[in-house]
Amino acid sequence: MQSNIKWIWMLLLAATFASCKKTDYFIGGNLHDPKFNGTTYEFLKTNPLFDTLVLLIDKTGLKDEVNAAGTFFAPTDYAIQNYVKKVVQVRKQLEANDENLKFEFGELDFPKYKDSLRAYLFPQKIERAALTKDGQYYTSKDGEKRHITLWDDPSGSYINDGLTLIPQYIYFTKVIGTLDPLINDDVPTEERDKRVVVQTSGVITNNGVVHVLANYHNFTFAELN
Repeated sequence: MQSNIKWIWMLLLAATFASCKKTDYFIGGNLHDPKFNGTTYEFLKTNPLFDTLVLLIDKTGLKDEVNAAGTFFAPTDYAIQNYVKKVVQVRKQLEANDENLKFEFGELDFPKYKDSLRAYLFPQKIERAALTKDGQYYTSKDGEKRHITLWDDPSGSYINDGLTLIPQYIYFTKVIGTLDPLINDDVPTEERDKRVVVQTSGVITNNGVVHVLANYHNFTFAELN
């Protein structure tokens, strides 16, 4: 768990630097040119952070749709594993009244997850430079709307870290009811927007743009209820 937290922090720090130097992006703590000379699918295949995501794309037959999309808000393997273990497996344990029941990624009914994956694909290019704190709604390839914003870091921790510019983060949000403010602690839990920060932004492939969602995300925004 400690190593996972460290990995998340490294990638969130990458997003901070990306806000200061828009011509570059970070992956795994290393600086890269934003341009990847290949398709979006090929980019995902080059990084072990997306091994399970690539399997999901293959098993749902969405490779061509991924490459045709203008923007992909890519969930990491951690996000998919969170969904499998923390949501699907727990639901099945409750249904079977068996806390020892195990459920694995390979047991998913993959054709049912086509629209789940399309919810992260957008026809247009959504680039960091065009985003604002007010944000706007974009319609994903499954027909649902997501609100996408670029907000200043609300924590104030960057001051203690010696940064001279306020870090800015892209937020990918499933709105529940009305749009929440950035600090939404006062919003009742059941009405709170489902929001995830982008941990790596601005990867430009030959097909479009890739923004990588934080590892803590649950694929499909699913929760136990």
